[in-house]
Amino acid sequence: MECCKYIFGLVFFLYTVQGDILDNYVRTDGAWILGQESTTYRTLTKGACAIKCETETEFICRAFLFTAKEQQCITLRDNTKTASVFRKAGAILFEKRMYLLECRIGTGVDYRGTESKTQNGVVCQKWTDNSPHIPNFTPSLYPNASLEENYCRNPDHDVKGPWCYTTNPETRFDFCNIPECEEKCMHCSGENYRGKVSTTESGLTCQAWASQEPHAHGYIPSKFPEKNLISNYCRNPDGEPRPWCFTSLLTKRWEFCNIPWCAKSPPAITGHQCLVGNGEDYRGNVGVTESGKTCQSWASQEPHTHGRTPENYPCKGLEENYCRNPDGETRPWCYTSDPTIRWQYCNIAKCDDVITVTAAVPVVPPQIPPQVPQQVPQQVEDCYDDNGSSYRGTTAVTTTGKKCQAWISMRPHHHTKTPSAFPDADLRRNYCRNPDGDKAPWCYTTDPGTRWEYCNLQKCSPETSQSLALNIDCRVGSGRDYRGHVATTAKGRTCQEWQAQVPHEHTSFTPETHPRSGLEKNYCRNPDGDSNGPWCYTTDKNTGWEYCDVPQCPDSADDGCGKAKYSPLLCFGRVVGGCVSNPHSWPWQISLRVRYNNLHFCGGTLIKPQWVLTATHCLDRSSSPSFYKVSLGLHTEEASEPSAQHRNVQKIFKEPYRADIALLKLSSPVKITNEVIPVCLPSSNVVVEGGAECYVTGWGDTKGTGGEGLLKETGFPVIENKVCNRPEFLNNRVRNHELCAGNIDGVSDSCQGDSGGPLVCEEQGRYVLHGVTSWGLGCAQPMKPGVYVRVSRFIPWIERILREN
Repeated sequence: MECCKYIFGLVFFLYTVQGDILDNYVRTDGAWILGQESTTYRTLTKGACAIKCETETEFICRAFLFTAKEQQCITLRDNTKTASVFRKAGAILFEKRMYLLECRIGTGVDYRGTESKTQNGVVCQKWTDNSPHIPNFTPSLYPNASLEENYCRNPDHDVKGPWCYTTNPETRFDFCNIPECEEKCMHCSGENYRGKVSTTESGLTCQAWASQEPHAHGYIPSKFPEKNLISNYCRNPDGEPRPWCFTSLLTKRWEFCNIPWCAKSPPAITGHQCLVGNGEDYRGNVGVTESGKTCQSWASQEPHTHGRTPENYPCKGLEENYCRNPDGETRPWCYTSDPTIRWQYCNIAKCDDVITVTAAVPVVPPQIPPQVPQQVPQQVEDCYDDNGSSYRGTTAVTTTGKKCQAWISMRPHHHTKTPSAFPDADLRRNYCRNPDGDKAPWCYTTDPGTRWEYCNLQKCSPETSQSLALNIDCRVGSGRDYRGHVATTAKGRTCQEWQAQVPHEHTSFTPETHPRSGLEKNYCRNPDGDSNGPWCYTTDKNTGWEYCDVPQCPDSADDGCGKAKYSPLLCFGRVVGGCVSNPHSWPWQISLRVRYNNLHFCGGTLIKPQWVLTATHCLDRSSSPSFYKVSLGLHTEEASEPSAQHRNVQKIFKEPYRADIALLKLSSPVKITNEVIPVCLPSSNVVVEGGAECYVTGWGDTKGTGGEGLLKETGFPVIENKVCNRPEFLNNRVRNHELCAGNIDGVSDSCQGDSGGPLVCEEQGRYVLHGVTSWGLGCAQPMKPGVYVRVSRFIPWIERILREN
């Protein structure tokens, strides 16, 4: 090895911006960092702020902060790799992708990652240190080479790539093991491919990832920021053997792309012998499942045929029959050698034993005989006093409907608010808390693009009887749907019209940029979903914007959709052999019955006091409305409880293009009670992202597993249609107007008698109807999730029928 490193001249870093300038940045909402060097500007848009970062001359800009209301732009020398991250409402952090990459392009002159060990595992010496080696490359001599800390760099354009001085006195310097970024070709399965090929192998143009046309899908870029779903470039976000994209051809949903293999052999993957994260880099030798089943060899197709082969997944360590996680599951798994059990998870010891976590044992309700349950309302709406530091409830959802991240977890957001660091804050599971004395309970979210948000909670102080009687201009929740006429701020300042640019020029929130936010005249609105409620720009030139004093509305039958009065169990078990629901915790569930014998045969969902949504195939028994009746307010299939209401069916409306969804108009409106409440409908054409947790309920067949005659529930994730249509799942049977949900191991599913019933997902503290139970291949069969009609695709039809009838 050569003994020293010399170079004459300076290294200059060039950064070329192509396409949308923001494509070169990773966005995180609600995050703020305090950099050692920064410059503050006033800009109208995020794009203008990005240009300020690109053209910054005072320092190398690695990130910028943008606040839409203040229109403040702060360019930063630091990013989340070099500075601490704080929570701040309304702030958006944009980090240059290139400074977050842990791979190199070419010789790695532009590598700005944080690898700090040599290829032989020796820790690097800091570039500013003179011991054990006096360096020829220092930050002062090469200011553009980013010689920070002890990170591997390539200031002299060495053809072998990034290197560093070592902390071993016997070895002056050594090269680092930095993998190549895959831009022109791909290694492994192309998970790290970041090139710009945007046509499929048959020549079809790719659909943009941010678009839902012509193919609706769950790979929403903001939900998967780590997948680099930019423009319409080919990517591999879901563990396929190689990159792919949705196509712009209506008759062809998706196709692989023709990305060439890199000439070099795939990079060696250094794995762990214990569990880190979800275990994608686990390379230990455990070869039995958590139930003691011996694993099937990955190279074998007996007893289970599969596509997770060493050839298809060359970098996933699929050796022998060892447990692995080649496709991004929650933890390592394997196919089993038992022909009756396709696959199971493995029990791998965690590497991090600093915090000992006692797993909560699921509580399975006792199987009780059908009887009228004691009807004592358990109010779902938690509340908090003062700033909520003493709040100990179980709400785990934010004001915008995002699920909370567990406090002990470091994924997707690394943080310091752990149970051990805040022992008195009761940081259990993922419940909303206020460990740091903020103004209200909050949590880190499971959305990688949103670091934290306040929780969907209100203060315990009740409304006064006077304010209730007045029925004044009011809002529900954060007031995102508020369309009242308050036009002054809480401090008495008159609001500026949203269309106006005087006295405050702004482009972030206008009627054009937010056409569905009701930005009329100068009325207070909440176009950005601010958890504190409606706001406006003011006519005071010295005050940019302020919140408005719009009170919360009292609950009513009209705005109380999707909010049960009895606490749901939220069981992630299974309808076939799983959890009996808490009585009346799903008050929109109806029982569709034969009128003359009162026999239950299908489910359905109350969407309005006189309207029920069900499956078309449930109406095959007769075309006459008089054949059917609907029962509501039930927990028992027997329907004998005092809360039960019964209505005949007056009219039937089947979807005209033969989709499996139908509307029933009841003979008269039902009475809204604690046990009978409509569900909320989704916005038109909205798509639920893959992995979202949703719930199905019904009195269907339990296959002899208990709980017959009582309403049962199961929770499981939505599965993106592309994944669900794989050969090993439903083999292209699922259509665009349908969605899949279930556990691929087959332990959870809906079954006969559940048809027509609801699949609901929690959003902003309410349950929204996203699916109508339609069909499946058997009940709870491995690799055969249930299929549901996607309700959002039929909102215009539903609204038209309700309006005209």
